[in-house]
Amino acid sequence: MVFTAVFLALHVTPVVPWIAAWLSDDWRGTDGDVLIVLAADQLGDGTLGISSYWRAVYAVRAFHHGNFQTVVISGRTTAPGPSLAARMGEFMAALGVPRERIVLEEGSWNTRLNALYTTALVRHWPGKKVLLTSDFHMRRARLCFRKAGLEVEPAPFPDVMKRFNSPLERWGCAWVVGTELLKLGWYWVRGWV
Repeated sequence: MVFTAVFLALHVTPVVPWIAAWLSDDWRGTDGDVLIVLAADQLGDGTLGISSYWRAVYAVRAFHHGNFQTVVISGRTTAPGPSLAARMGEFMAALGVPRERIVLEEGSWNTRLNALYTTALVRHWPGKKVLLTSDFHMRRARLCFRKAGLEVEPAPFPDVMKRFNSPLERWGCAWVVGTELLKLGWYWVRGWV
């Protein structure tokens, strides 16, 4: 009975999208001067993981529809070769973002360090800073940037909110949202948000 109740709550009801919407924070649009994109995952051979891929795709869309002067990509690699930020930058350049407008932050390996290292890099740059990441990741990321001393405008893209439409993706979405809630709690306990 417990399994059936959990299955129905996570698979049939809109509980997961509601939590994902709360985690996506206060979306305000995607126009600004500096677009900050957080790297996510990478396969063992250095290929972009699915979350990094979609973050790069939505960053390219935001760049082409906004007035951004610079794109900062934050994240180091877990595989041999170029950093994850560099690989995302190559992909984004292939999709039309001028290479000279891409700046890499290649030292961070988690959300807290993304915020600390990127804040140190862009703190004194003029203009509005916009943070682009997955919907479920936005609240924790934005709170980390605020704790690091940088106010950013949130621009989450529909990751879980989109994938939940496929019944085959629902368990994965529930897992991602549950994990993110645990990470948010851990960051809060550590004083990182």
